[in-house]
Amino acid sequence: MPELTRKRPEFRNINAFKDLTTYRLPAAGWVSILHRVSGLLMFLLLPLIVWLFDTSVSSEISFERFTSAFAGGGWLPGWLLKLVVLALIWAYLHHFIAGLRHLWMDVSHDAVSKQFGKTSAVVTLVLSIGLTVVLGAKLFGLY
Repeated sequence: MPELTRKRPEFRNINAFKDLTTYRLPAAGWVSILHRVSGLLMFLLLPLIVWLFDTSVSSEISFERFTSAFAGGGWLPGWLLKLVVLALIWAYLHHFIAGLRHLWMDVSHDAVSKQFGKTSAVVTLVLSIGLTVVLGAKLFGLY
């Protein structure tokens, strides 16, 4: 019975430099934060996405300009453009998979548990990073 009456520690004044560096965020917390970051990244890079799409489908000449931009023939070095596109690939994949995770949790209220939250968060991180590595290898011409 004494275990039930033991008082939990209270944190009233959190020092950002001392306490936050030692705090271990659970996988679900990382997925939540990265879900917001990926959405913000896609929103901020929306003009680039529109330009990439427009340039790739307008005509054969614009498609040549599109492909030459990835080879370094544009206003940005090719490797830098590929890194930005790789970040967009990750942002889309992570946002999509995390969104499916949230939809599943909304639909199946009874199946949601602490263990499911942890497992689904780890699956979300592994899938988004794994698919990004595979598509990034294709983007950089490794296969």
